[in-house]
Amino acid sequence: MCTGCGREHPVYNSCRNRHCPKCQAAAQQKWIDARAERVLNVPHFHVVFTLPSELKSLARRHPAAIYNALFRATSELLLELGRTRLKATLGLTLVLHTWTRDLRFHPHVHVLATAGGLSLDGKRFVHARKDYLFPVEVMGRLLRGKVLDALRTLHRKGAFPELGKRSFGRLMASLAAHKCWVVYGKAPFRRSQHVLSYLGRYTHRVGIANSRLLEIGPGHVTFRTKGKGTSTLHPVDFLGRFIQHVLPDGFHKIRHAGLYASPTLLEQARALLPTRSAAKAPEPSSDEPIRCAHCGALIQRIRLARAPPLEGPCV
Repeated sequence: MCTGCGREHPVYNSCRNRHCPKCQAAAQQKWIDARAERVLNVPHFHVVFTLPSELKSLARRHPAAIYNALFRATSELLLELGRTRLKATLGLTLVLHTWTRDLRFHPHVHVLATAGGLSLDGKRFVHARKDYLFPVEVMGRLLRGKVLDALRTLHRKGAFPELGKRSFGRLMASLAAHKCWVVYGKAPFRRSQHVLSYLGRYTHRVGIANSRLLEIGPGHVTFRTKGKGTSTLHPVDFLGRFIQHVLPDGFHKIRHAGLYASPTLLEQARALLPTRSAAKAPEPSSDEPIRCAHCGALIQRIRLARAPPLEGPCV
């Protein structure tokens, strides 16, 4: 409802599609509430693993196969490094994103990894360094090797029928030429509350939020990109970019590994950590303020459960 002129502006959230920018708040908060009871009160590192550009075309044609290979390689390499370097089992939460700020195709996985883990004998919690998890170069090389191995296995099973032996060989040679694939590590989150705040922003995010749409006309769509930057596309081109990020039916874009995939190991690790109050889930974030098209005053959000009006919405 407009705080100036009192007009109502119905905004329905009913399709419940996971790619809809308007229908994610409830699902996001429900998911975060469940995670608040499970997240360990230890620092968490944020690491991003990116597919090289040579694989983008194959990922568009076979998204489930390529995304699964990326998920598997990422979780395996982190768990292996945890076992070999820390002698411990890490807790991992992985989230797939496929877009850039201008909606271009850019598959990558965000990982929240516990700064340490349950010792392999289950008797103590092994803490990692406060500012360092594993070398990004080592993670990049392991990512390359594991994804290439997964691709070879898939090709032998006939997963990429459009690629003959020579074409596949050239692709693999091109991918292997990168000595180290792109891995980006961020500073750790010190408190579990910060971890949940991060999850709230990333887990149920879609390619673009309505708040980034600046202007829509018969022949153009203008939206905010990064910072003060903007991009203007023909509506068909805009929709073409958006649907690149619609995931295959039934595909899970949020996954867990290590401690966060094993209730038994998770409880063992929790029992070895200092007792603290449970992490409080953050309030769901709201979009940027919306202004009334009639008087320019702010629109106040009112939660109502009612059917659409018989006539069109107020304009």
